[in-house]
Amino acid sequence: MPKLSIGQVLQRLGSDFPELAPSKLRFLEEQGLLHPARTPSGYRKFSDADVERIRTILELQRDHYFPLKKIGEYLDAIDRGERPERPGAAAVVVSVAPSAAPSMLPNGVDLSRDELIRRAGATKELLEQAHVAGLLPRAKRYVEDDLVLLTSLVELERRGIGPRHLRPFRTAAQHELGLIEQATAAGSRRGDAAARARAEAQGREIADQLERVRRALVRQGMRERSS
Repeated sequence: MPKLSIGQVLQRLGSDFPELAPSKLRFLEEQGLLHPARTPSGYRKFSDADVERIRTILELQRDHYFPLKKIGEYLDAIDRGERPERPGAAAVVVSVAPSAAPSMLPNGVDLSRDELIRRAGATKELLEQAHVAGLLPRAKRYVEDDLVLLTSLVELERRGIGPRHLRPFRTAAQHELGLIEQATAAGSRRGDAAARARAEAQGREIADQLERVRRALVRQGMRERSS
């Protein structure tokens, strides 16, 4: 009998997925990926199996950048009693820094335009909109970061947020780059490779901290609006 509330689900998964929120669970239900039970008064109740299903969905999104459509197909096959290969299981995984998430793409692998669209579950129209908005450069080959970005755009489009709404993000990113370059300028100018490597590592750390600040500010704004 399902007995876990949304809050209890967040407690179970929060350490692995700190950005998980009730709105995300409701969204996954709207997309047909979750089917929690309901109490007579309408409250959602989750079973242990539901929690593991949520974990699978979030891992496939975070670690392998799979769009919800592909994840849904995988889960549907399981629901039918089949034993499909887990998406991304056959992907080559390479050693990365401990703080980096595993990738569905080996380092150095690039994608053609058609491969990028297919892997992201996007349309040609959405990719063109991303080009026009300055979110993705026009190129013959695309890298892993491009795949991550386009996959996110697919999910945002389903929520009514298109690339044209995200133009300010490009400006904000350029501002962050300026801050990082300013903070690492001394090391970058030094001629020895060790100093440049330290500067690059410092730049990545600063980028991570700036991302945390941005997320905290968004969450802060959401709390203020709901209070």
